Amino acid sequence: MEPDLFTAAAEERQERDPAGSPLAVRMRPRTLDELVGQRHLLRPGSPLRRLVGESGAGPVGPSSVVLWGPPGTGKTTLAHVVSRATDKRFVELSAITAGVKEVRSVIDGARRAAGAYGRDTVLFLDEIHRFSKAQQDSLLPAVENRWVTLIAATTENPYFSVIPPLLSRSLLLTLEPLTDDDLRELLRRAVTDERGLAGAVSLPPDAEAHLLRIAGGDARRALTALEAGAGAALAQGETVISLATLEAAVDRAAVAYDRDGDQHYDVTSALIKSIRGSDVDAALHYLARMVEAGEDPRFIARRLMISASEDIGLADPTALQTAVAAAQAVAMIGWPEARIVLAQATVALALAPKSNAACLAIDAALADVRAGRTGPVPAHLRDSHYRGAEELGHGAGYVYPHDVPGAVAAQQYAPDAVHGTRYYHPTRYGAEARYAEVVERVRSRLRGEAASD
Repeated sequence: MEPDLFTAAAEERQERDPAGSPLAVRMRPRTLDELVGQRHLLRPGSPLRRLVGESGAGPVGPSSVVLWGPPGTGKTTLAHVVSRATDKRFVELSAITAGVKEVRSVIDGARRAAGAYGRDTVLFLDEIHRFSKAQQDSLLPAVENRWVTLIAATTENPYFSVIPPLLSRSLLLTLEPLTDDDLRELLRRAVTDERGLAGAVSLPPDAEAHLLRIAGGDARRALTALEAGAGAALAQGETVISLATLEAAVDRAAVAYDRDGDQHYDVTSALIKSIRGSDVDAALHYLARMVEAGEDPRFIARRLMISASEDIGLADPTALQTAVAAAQAVAMIGWPEARIVLAQATVALALAPKSNAACLAIDAALADVRAGRTGPVPAHLRDSHYRGAEELGHGAGYVYPHDVPGAVAAQQYAPDAVHGTRYYHPTRYGAEARYAEVVERVRSRLRGEAASD
């Protein structure tokens, strides 16, 4: 047997000695029907069901698979299920510790096993994005010749992290973060199932809610924490995993935060108001509470983008760029690294100069529009690029700004109903101070007044 490899034989030993295996291993689904979550991959006739050779599922298609999804969503589990369902030998490698030498050793072993015993091999390669292009190239002959069924897992976008020849020869399956309902089902099953805790303890609602919070959509983390809590309770002669026992066991305090209740809105409001008030420490505190509670990082990023425009605006035009970049980064990496990106954006926004002038300006303009203060577009601004426009007087008298010094032409732009109305009132904070000087100079020129540069 190859050294440092998790094979089918090792899996069988774990099944014979379930008490010695971690709860997350004991509760690993044995069939697709036991999987929690990923319903989009489990519908009848899906590529995944074809891969395991279910009757009536249709042609198998590519024999290799790339699994893309956040940690704890079932990538390793799916590899085990495929191996079991197809009765193939299972070998696991991690791209963190393995290299081309180990890959070639597995491939050679797979060819020997196929020749001597007629048994095919599933090679599960975790963290494939850590392999270089040359290392990934070494997999191509085995994939093309089907010497192994490659199941590669990655938490990063495979279109950037997996070489195109390998990706084109594989079935790409995207795994979604597990929902609270998915994890709740998994926890309750682990408490009662004979392979799990077999009803030795019970899990009250407050402890269950805490497990859901600290899991952050990660099934492995949820089961590991549950096992720690159960062990602590049983060691104390208790059959109920109390919240206090669970907290002590996982060394993590319960966060009073309900993602669907008042706390969700209160903590979110406090985060935004702390940024608006330039209290960077308070802002980081509320951000930490949201992170610890397992809040969707994309939700936090969206709130930061809004804050960048609503409360900072042109006082620091780079604030919105920072928030948008953070949102894009969060969407690509997810937890736990997203906490760093969100913290960086939160600090930048909290310490930026503040202005709500742009927000007030659009709201004032909207109020006029809703009140009916509109009126026709001035004739010289109307579209004149169609036949008959000239006869209607459209475009007549329009002054092309680039034809005049300073590129600001003295002419009316707003409809008569709001002509002369000022919506934008820039502050003197940060970069907006420059805009305050510019806007007054431009307004004077638009009125035909002389303005000094």
